[in-house]
Amino acid sequence: MGKNDMPVIDPRGPQLVYMVVADHIAGQIASGQLKPGSRLPGELDLAAAYGIARMTASRAVRELRERGLVHTVVGKGTFVVEPSADGPDNDE
Repeated sequence: MGKNDMPVIDPRGPQLVYMVVADHIAGQIASGQLKPGSRLPGELDLAAAYGIARMTASRAVRELRERGLVHTVVGKGTFVVEPSADGPDNDE
């Protein structure tokens, strides 16, 4: 994750910080910058990269899991999943 494309995070602003981070990573997945099978940085690395608390990074990863964009393998890390053929964007 390059420093140039990092979102502006204002902890005093109206947006939830973990949602800003989750939306940013989701955007990287949607654009193909993070490809299926790619491993996300660990929570401590995400926290450092975004300048947030580790618990906030953890909540952002949980949000991405709830959206079905990533899955976590204990002891291995968190990985981008393959897009689902029967996902919400499919009209069939």
